[in-house]
Amino acid sequence: MQLSAPPYEERLTAPRSWWVISFLTGVACALIVLPFGTLPMLGGLVGGTAVAAVAASSYGSVRIRVVGGSLIAGEAKIPVTALGEAEVLDAEEARAWRTYKADTRAFLLLRAYIPRALRVQVTDPDDPTPYLYLSTRNPEGLAEALEKARAAAV
Repeated sequence: MQLSAPPYEERLTAPRSWWVISFLTGVACALIVLPFGTLPMLGGLVGGTAVAAVAASSYGSVRIRVVGGSLIAGEAKIPVTALGEAEVLDAEEARAWRTYKADTRAFLLLRAYIPRALRVQVTDPDDPTPYLYLSTRNPEGLAEALEKARAAAV
């Protein structure tokens, strides 16, 4: 009896600079309402910072997981048995697959602030998606987790 592969999970969090930008957005909102007084200025600071922080947090809350024989990437859930070979992409190759090499039928989970990626072939004949492009900070670890999950599913 073969045990299931250990799960893989990664959250594609926004970079630290985005949090600084969120605060600066709050400062800009505070300056806009400054002519109305101190209390509106503080409200603009808190409100503007909060809205910008929620936006940055929600954009950076997407997860990539390999659990229970499935790859879950954002909203997509694909059984590992429907996936083929995984190719680790360095920053230059990842940019090429995001731009001129991209197929419009592909599933792209991209985050511009993550330079590396993993490209995984889709082998299911009923699925028109040729491949998955997944931005990831650890493409080697994700490829390894997919391989272990595929071996455990057989």
